[in-house]
Amino acid sequence: MKIGILKETQKGERRVSISPTISKQLIDKGFEVIVEEDAGISSSFKNSDYTNVGAVVEKRGVVYKEANILVKINPFTEEDLKLVDKSHILMSQLFHKSNPELIKSIAEKGATAFSMDAMPRISRAQDMDVLSSQSNLAGYKAVILGAYEMTKIFPLMMTAAGTITPSRVLIYGVGVAGLQAIATAKRLGAVVEATDIRLETKEQTESLGAKFITVDNKGEESEGGYAKAASEDYARRQKEAVNKSLFQADLVITTAMVPGRKSPILITEEQVKQMKNGAVIIDLAAAQGGNCELSVMDKTIIKDGVKIIGTTISPESVSTNASDLYAKNMYNFIMHLTDETNFKWELEEEITDQTLIVKDGTIRQNGNIK
Repeated sequence: MKIGILKETQKGERRVSISPTISKQLIDKGFEVIVEEDAGISSSFKNSDYTNVGAVVEKRGVVYKEANILVKINPFTEEDLKLVDKSHILMSQLFHKSNPELIKSIAEKGATAFSMDAMPRISRAQDMDVLSSQSNLAGYKAVILGAYEMTKIFPLMMTAAGTITPSRVLIYGVGVAGLQAIATAKRLGAVVEATDIRLETKEQTESLGAKFITVDNKGEESEGGYAKAASEDYARRQKEAVNKSLFQADLVITTAMVPGRKSPILITEEQVKQMKNGAVIIDLAAAQGGNCELSVMDKTIIKDGVKIIGTTISPESVSTNASDLYAKNMYNFIMHLTDETNFKWELEEEITDQTLIVKDGTIRQNGNIK
């Protein structure tokens, strides 16, 4: 079985789906690894790093021609699919719920496709969960980016010239990214508050030394470990509860996303007008529309003295670490699906069922052929 590692073509992407270290582990398990030329350069992995562990480096067309499994991080594009045929098994984040046309195109090719972002939130899938591994780094990086963009420092500092009060940080969404953001901001000395629709995150927030802003969720439970879309009533109550902290915050980090849907608006333009002059918002949900009404992906907007930075949960700026973690997730996933390099095709097994979106050109959903 040959695994092809494709170079990411999405603008701004610096990660690679399989690192040299994981390539060696796959080779040791009996797989052959073919890497597209310069696929790992932006993650500080040279072509020779791959060849030194036994992988083969080839041009893009050769990888498609020789590999059985094609691995990426970002969704396959229409340009990518031109070289795909029915013999290929595709593995990437497909975001299939919001990309029906992509799934249809893959099916028309007769190919098979797994969507890494569809990994179920269960214990035995934790080491395959790319959303969690990447979000962890994104939460850390969001705080560092915020520290760079702010005109204040985080910690309390007592000097001969006077005392500098600590910065105030507010975090929306206490998932993996939010928890890491809380931990990082606390380590840097900030006063941190956080809120989430999932009341079960209160204990986690407080265990890291942050204050949890409680909003009665009245049955707004999470779905399978993921946050769900909030009702209009909940959104109103959350604004009322959070506004005081929002208007005092020096840095706000938003992380709230609902799989397959537009990101919920948590901060309106009217709220931005009431925030402190010089405050910074890092919107990690900008790729899906943003949690701030004014966010624009890959843009910095300054409105009423507030700097709003639209970015993504994907931590391209720490691409070496991000690639290492994604690659380990992929290794565990491939090991789960195969037996001595052959696919087991256990279609009713939960991890396979949830992630296998297209099988031999047929679109599936939760184990039921559609």
